[in-house]
Amino acid sequence: MEKINGILCGMLLPTFLILAGIFFAFRLKLFYILHPIRVFKEILGSHGGFSSLCVALAGTLGIGNIVGVASAILMGGYGSIFWMWISAFLAMGLKYVEVYLGIKSRRKANGKYYGGAPFYIYDGIKSKHSECVAFIFGAIFAILCVLNSFSTGNLVQTNAVSTLLPVTPLVFGILFSLLGFLVVIKGITGISRFNSILIPILSIFYIALCLFIILKNINLIPNAFYKIFVSAFSPRSFLSGTMGFTIAQAIRYGTSRGLLSNEAGCGTSPCAHASSNTESAHNQACLGIFEVFFDTIVLCTLTALVIIVSAPKHALSPLELVLSAFETNLGSFGKWGVIISCVLFAFATICTQYFYGVESLKFISKSKKARNIFTALFFLVTVIGAIIPMSLMWQISDLILGVMTIFNLVFLLYLNKKVAV
Repeated sequence: MEKINGILCGMLLPTFLILAGIFFAFRLKLFYILHPIRVFKEILGSHGGFSSLCVALAGTLGIGNIVGVASAILMGGYGSIFWMWISAFLAMGLKYVEVYLGIKSRRKANGKYYGGAPFYIYDGIKSKHSECVAFIFGAIFAILCVLNSFSTGNLVQTNAVSTLLPVTPLVFGILFSLLGFLVVIKGITGISRFNSILIPILSIFYIALCLFIILKNINLIPNAFYKIFVSAFSPRSFLSGTMGFTIAQAIRYGTSRGLLSNEAGCGTSPCAHASSNTESAHNQACLGIFEVFFDTIVLCTLTALVIIVSAPKHALSPLELVLSAFETNLGSFGKWGVIISCVLFAFATICTQYFYGVESLKFISKSKKARNIFTALFFLVTVIGAIIPMSLMWQISDLILGVMTIFNLVFLLYLNKKVAV
């Protein structure tokens, strides 16, 4: 699996993401970069889209923003943050396109909207091929999305935080599972209400922690940015003959961890945005752009700066690196502050990824029995995720997320003429 991921996530996925991002940036006339005020106004004009944005943010704000950033730094160096920024700006166009298509292809049942990538894949293929062919491709993506909800959306989140609280991993997994079930039992309504309260409060709390540390070390911030840019294109690495490898590592981990954080291009968040009551696909898609900006450019950058200015040593894992950085500056308050943030971000992600799995399953079967089986398996996986090795989790999630992202990108390109600005 490691060799497959080395090929898939090594250069194939980053290259595909960058090229697709460049294509859509020009396809959309760079409007989200050249006219940010216009984007902001259209975000404010997206009536009924806030709750779906909170659901989508809950699906992306998680371990990727904290532990994922530390993982990128440990494996790809400080330069990986630069490539995380690049991938984020390109990902904004991808997010716009998939959310736009998600709104255009959504369905309505019992007065509520639902949809997502399987539906726009189905509609796009059906216009030129048979319903059978359209269903097969839609079902393939739906299955990948269900698997992703188990891996990236559940196993990785639970495993990363299962040892943070003073309980055994098994007890933690059981409690996480039960609490998650209580949130999702009321469907999208319960998940939306929960995330609409939790995500704004939790984001403000985490941003305040980071800003306090950054302001405390404000004199080190220019050097932190210098390290990021120099590490991205290191002359020293070039002189030693290792520049190619160093940059490849930075691109790989910066792009893949950025993707794990904002999930742009992989086709998951259209499920959340499709449930919005807004009538404007364009306005809702602009919310998708904000989602990427806030997730990666804001939160991931804050986490990275805290780690760099703190210069923690002897970190054996990404989680230890983050905890050490916050504890160095804020003592036990900082350590427990980031622990609480990690646990709650992970919990919100699990609840949202459950919703993504259920919505994708709807494309294949609307049977209550199928949904009940999925629910039982999903929360069983939450328990399992608390007790199995972390390295295996990253490998599984990288593989599934990589495959479904490439699959989705192919269809975004195929359907690009259906998107308008």
